[in-house]
Amino acid sequence: MKAFTTLTSTAAPLTHQGRLMANVDTDMIIPKQFLKTTEREGLSQGLFYELKTRADGSPDPDFVLNQPAYQNAGILIAGENFGCGSSREHAPWALLDQGITCVIAPSFADIFHNNCYKNGILPIQLPFEICEALGNQAGGSNHKFTVDLERQIITTPDGEEIAFDVDEGRKASLLEGLDDIGMTLTAEDTISQYERRRQSAMPWLETEAG
Repeated sequence: MKAFTTLTSTAAPLTHQGRLMANVDTDMIIPKQFLKTTEREGLSQGLFYELKTRADGSPDPDFVLNQPAYQNAGILIAGENFGCGSSREHAPWALLDQGITCVIAPSFADIFHNNCYKNGILPIQLPFEICEALGNQAGGSNHKFTVDLERQIITTPDGEEIAFDVDEGRKASLLEGLDDIGMTLTAEDTISQYERRRQSAMPWLETEAG
């Protein structure tokens, strides 16, 4: 997967009636009719489909990602419990296909949170009041934020720096662009040495396996 180091991008506030949307589930992120493929490209057409599309199939101009200022947003700011519902991995795939590689929210559903790291998306958890303030800034005239994973700092449009926490192991995997398999392969020499030692000490296991 692509490494995540520093991201400077437009941030899009996912709001409803002026407040950050809470409990955005994976069916809302990408509805079930778009799950018929295992290909990761093209899924952005289904991203937030029911939010961004009117009943007649036309784009809803009020939806944030349909607005010209936010169409290239790489950062999404949302409310509590983002990514709840089913465990579909198509949800982070659709975000990635849209170009969104960072989601900021007060809390995330566990499976979605894990799937983000496995696919190169940085989920940042911050107190609701801070997320709300970031969302308000993103809704202003300057939408550009910088997320520095190495320093664990978000820089807002007005220059304020906000620190965030991230697990060290997951931070390393994002910085190096390694998914779970890639992280395992970094220990390939150690694994091979163990296998050779085991074969030498317990040759009967190889015989039985054969």
